[in-house]
Amino acid sequence: MQEKSTTALPDIEKTVLLNAPLATVWNAVATSQGLTGWWMENSFEAREGFEFVVHAGAFGDSPCKVSDLDPPYRLSFFWGKDWKLTFLLHGKDGATELTLIHSGWDAQKVTEFGQSHTVIRQVMDGGWGDLDKLRSYVEGSTISS
Repeated sequence: MQEKSTTALPDIEKTVLLNAPLATVWNAVATSQGLTGWWMENSFEAREGFEFVVHAGAFGDSPCKVSDLDPPYRLSFFWGKDWKLTFLLHGKDGATELTLIHSGWDAQKVTEFGQSHTVIRQVMDGGWGDLDKLRSYVEGSTISS
């Protein structure tokens, strides 16, 4: 078992109940079109081991790689050199509970752009917010379920 670094920072974890069927939410987090609709443009494909790019605006392109895939319940991918994003989905009476976990934070590390993980973790935590962009996308969506 791998020990956590003494400089590890807590994961960002957000859980929301979305008023949309499981298949709709899965399509929003596990397709390129879905991710573009609420997050960032990308070249994602739902294939374990698939390498893709997230187009992060002013920060340029970030390399990513799908690490875990269990449709329609779990998707994880590495983002940049340090982070991992995981989406966990559970259907609940026609709605979907989604948990996002953004891990890989370390107080001794800096991003590819030279920014402290400590500072960027705080920015990202606020940026994920309550996943309002995802909520708007799936609850007002016409994406196929």
